[in-house]
Amino acid sequence: MIDVSDKLNSLREATASASITAREETIEAVRSGQVPKGNVVEVARTAGILAAKKTSELIPLCHPVPLDFISVDFEFMGGEIVIKTRVKAIWKTGVEMEALCAASVAALTVYDMLKPLDDSLEIKSVRLIEKRGGKGDWKESFTPPLRAAVLVFSDSVSQGKKEDRAGKTIVEKLKKEPVDVTEYRIFPDDFDIVRRELIRLSDEEKVDLVITTGGTGLGPRDVTVDATKTVIEREVPGIPEAARIYGFQRTPYAMLSREIAGVRGKTLIINLPGSSRGASESMDALFPWVLHAFWILRGGGHKEKKKD
Repeated sequence: MIDVSDKLNSLREATASASITAREETIEAVRSGQVPKGNVVEVARTAGILAAKKTSELIPLCHPVPLDFISVDFEFMGGEIVIKTRVKAIWKTGVEMEALCAASVAALTVYDMLKPLDDSLEIKSVRLIEKRGGKGDWKESFTPPLRAAVLVFSDSVSQGKKEDRAGKTIVEKLKKEPVDVTEYRIFPDDFDIVRRELIRLSDEEKVDLVITTGGTGLGPRDVTVDATKTVIEREVPGIPEAARIYGFQRTPYAMLSREIAGVRGKTLIINLPGSSRGASESMDALFPWVLHAFWILRGGGHKEKKKD
């Protein structure tokens, strides 16, 4: 199986269908409950629900998913029985295979129960109708791309004693987003330098996004957060909260990070940890969702996300 440990839990939904053709008298027997093997609809519905729950045991590379909702519904259309399944979960991966598995097994159950009555039975199709959830539903686009600056604050990196990995990780991850990194610079841990650079980038360069890395801990030289507090005009506490929650599930030391985020003018400033792992996990926690902030900053409000 692929590694999905870096993904966020989110609401996932999928709808699938299967159709079976049969003679009119066969379908009427289903409607009237005259099938010798029993109630076709209820048995097939139960089989579909069980199949959705067992998908990861039947299909080797599917991840086990804790399902929150399964429905299996039937519709009779002329000489056809249409089965529609719907599955929901709050998890890291999609549930389309669970919906398809439910539809497939429900259709096979119908076939099994009706085959003594009708040798013309045919499962015509099993298909995915719709799926929702995951990063793809929340991708933003900007024309032209947003302009961003990445600032590394570290005494050891600025002195050449240590290679910067956190800043480069941030730059690489931003390449996957509608963002152009116009500046990537390294500075020592210095309160006045942090203030100067944040003000310059916000007021003079007017970049859309500034991401800092380093200086967010409890050490005597960790001053990035303190300097940022004096620069931002409005704090956005949900951003570091999301990063810390995500990080804590993977690295308990994330609780010790003091990073903040806020807005100065139309510039969003985000502090990230100085470790490459902390920076990487924080980027995974925040993107692409944090980019929605720029529609709000530009007066666009909350856009309704397209679901089809």
